[in-house]
Amino acid sequence: MATVGATPGRTPQGPVPGAASASFASPAPVPGPGEAEEEEEEPAEIHLCVLWNSGYLGIAYYDTSDSTIHFMPDAPDHESLKLLQRVLDEINPRTVVTSAKQDESMTRFLGKLASQEHREPKRPELIFLPSVDFGLEISKQRLLSGNYSFIPDSMTTTEKILFLSSIIPFDCLLTVRALGGLLKFLGRRRIGVELEDYNVSVPILGFKKFVFHLPFCLFSVLRTHLVSIDQDTYGVLQIFKSESHPSVYKVASGLKEGLSLFGILNRCRCKWGEKLLRLWFRRPTQDLGELNSRLDVIQFFLLPQNLDMAQMLHRLLGHIKNVPLILKRMKLSHTKVSDWQVLYKTVYSALGLRDACRSLPQSIQLFQDISQEFSDDLHHIASLIGKVVDFEGSLAENRFTVLPNIDPEIDEKKRRLMGLPSFLTEVARKELENLDSRIPSCSVIYIPLIGFLLSIPRLPSMVEASDFEIEGLDFMFLSEEKLHYRSARTKELDALLGDLHCDIRDQETLLMYQLQCQVLARAAVLTRVLDLASRLDVLLALASAARDYGYSRPCYSPRLLGVRIQNGRHPLMELCARTFVPNSAECGGDKGRVKVITGPNSSGKSIYLKQVGLITFMALVGSFVPAEEAEIGAVDAIFTRIHSCESISLGLSTFMIDLNQVAKAVNNATEQSLVLIDEFGKGTNTVDGLALLAAVLRHWLALGPTCPHIFVATNFLSLVQLQLLPQGPLVQYLTMETCEDGNDLVFFYQVCEGVANASHASHTAAQAGLPDKLIARGKEVSDLIRSGKSIKPVKELLKEKQMENCQILVDKFLKLDLEDPNLDLDIFMSQEVLPAATTIL
Repeated sequence: MATVGATPGRTPQGPVPGAASASFASPAPVPGPGEAEEEEEEPAEIHLCVLWNSGYLGIAYYDTSDSTIHFMPDAPDHESLKLLQRVLDEINPRTVVTSAKQDESMTRFLGKLASQEHREPKRPELIFLPSVDFGLEISKQRLLSGNYSFIPDSMTTTEKILFLSSIIPFDCLLTVRALGGLLKFLGRRRIGVELEDYNVSVPILGFKKFVFHLPFCLFSVLRTHLVSIDQDTYGVLQIFKSESHPSVYKVASGLKEGLSLFGILNRCRCKWGEKLLRLWFRRPTQDLGELNSRLDVIQFFLLPQNLDMAQMLHRLLGHIKNVPLILKRMKLSHTKVSDWQVLYKTVYSALGLRDACRSLPQSIQLFQDISQEFSDDLHHIASLIGKVVDFEGSLAENRFTVLPNIDPEIDEKKRRLMGLPSFLTEVARKELENLDSRIPSCSVIYIPLIGFLLSIPRLPSMVEASDFEIEGLDFMFLSEEKLHYRSARTKELDALLGDLHCDIRDQETLLMYQLQCQVLARAAVLTRVLDLASRLDVLLALASAARDYGYSRPCYSPRLLGVRIQNGRHPLMELCARTFVPNSAECGGDKGRVKVITGPNSSGKSIYLKQVGLITFMALVGSFVPAEEAEIGAVDAIFTRIHSCESISLGLSTFMIDLNQVAKAVNNATEQSLVLIDEFGKGTNTVDGLALLAAVLRHWLALGPTCPHIFVATNFLSLVQLQLLPQGPLVQYLTMETCEDGNDLVFFYQVCEGVANASHASHTAAQAGLPDKLIARGKEVSDLIRSGKSIKPVKELLKEKQMENCQILVDKFLKLDLEDPNLDLDIFMSQEVLPAATTIL
């Protein structure tokens, strides 16, 4: 509210109306003081629509994090729907939408999904729509009639159809029907626009293809470029590890990344880089072209002369923010001042990335893509925002304002608004001359949406409402002991100047809308910026970790049957241990496909197994590895039975969980699979556990050259002593090297050929702090069992127990009061003496 007062004998004063405008002249994307930080993005939700028919899947899902629809072209799947299960594990949808009309395979799968109460973090909600909502023609109509911001309004209907046809595979009928059903669900649920007017549609900023690189063979779903890894393997290898967040302010999210492979490699500067790194971890691949292209970038940034360039690019990537969220707000006309600042910094940082990559070798594909695809549209967007948006003025008024010299009409109205104080002072003086002499002062004020008003102080004689009436003035309202009127002059001011504040705001809002349209028309280049910048961010993070931890580049040999690792290290254990002993590993060919590893407890068997699995995994995501050398052959899956994840909600015993994990490997492992088994069979009777382990290994050995690559650690020395496995080149026995120094056992943590001659459980028990008596008795019983002799109780311990029981009985006798009339000796004898006698005699 602008206020100007006039009193006899002095000059009226008041605050200057409106906000002062200041230009944002510097091209550097550095906001002024007081800039709000980018707000924390809302948790993303994914809504999946799936159809299954005649052995094929049609999949489409909507991601609220970037308001994008992803689709998978019609893909073959087995009746057990393994591909669909993998998609669910990867994207973890909030809802699964499908047709109410399904065949037996899909019905059985959905029933199993609905019963998974233990599913983490939460099982999806199942939504069934009538089958008519998935009709082919109606689905096509929904797709073609949608309101998409990435399609220019100038396109004709025919051009729009051709444009969409270049993105959406209309020849994939199941995919088209899934997309149609998804659009129907989004329109019904109004995802993200629940509180908006009904004419506001769910924002869709693009369509992207979700590809698993399937081959042409119909049912070879597992034989893809992707390496199959189940959730148990991710957990036991500590590739991911969620922990409760210690901050009370993070109760909603609840979890943070603990000590894990992802945790130590995730040095990404932007959220989208972290998201892509997680996706790469979920999709290890055998695609040698893709893997080598990633390694080429990492190797380039590891060169000492490129360290400064890597650090500069890392700083620029820190300014790449959540552009899809901003585009979504633009589509809904919910843009904030901070959004313009973030977008401005993101675009300028992208231009900096482009200029830097143009100076780098164009033989590396990523640098070439950034140089070419970060087009002049980015400069156009940055130039528009920098020339139009008044960041300082916008922050001061908490709304969108424009710089001077953008719109002459806005500039003129702002000048009028700035000149109002002196002008209204003169008007107030003239009004005071025509008022009753009892009125000491007056002021002319401007209130947005109401206009100009004459304000005078309330006199003591003005008690009733009728006293407020003044000739020639129209009474409006009373506020803070001041009466407000409309006069002829204020009405003239309304007609002459109008509602300046609202006019300026409306015109600036119109300019903002036009600027939003310009940005949305170039949304494709912004999306591409995120894709390439996040890729660069991930590879810079992997290069930084490789530099700090001393990793080396792996090589890939498709003809190699197995893996060869020279002096490998466990990437997590070497960070926790003061010293770490590296070990080599080689399987396949003439080195044996089945490695049986024996050795004492705590000698490093489990660490060795995990080390082999982690190094192989890191190579399959395109990372350098903790080893002097690593040669990775064709690996299509990694299976593990290392740690039992006990859970009451599963309703399964520990041994049953172990069996499930081994059964998964037995039923799915191929000659290119890596299988890691640790202490299988220990959860049941020793003989039964040993028999099961031997049976599983013999099953695989019977496959001959098509046997998987197996590393199995066990304390069942009888497996070797009883020769339960067939002799031959497929089996190799390894052990963890140790040395006995008197009564002490020294661990070297070194793998060597051979078989352990004892488990040395007594040494481990001593390290755990068990009493010496128990350890000695345990060794005695073990020797008796090994020699086939009967086990007898220890006489000394038996005599000590008898004497202790006698003393207890004597104490009870001494406490008896024989003069007590209520004492019943018969009861005492039957309840105290006779039961004690059985333990004494």
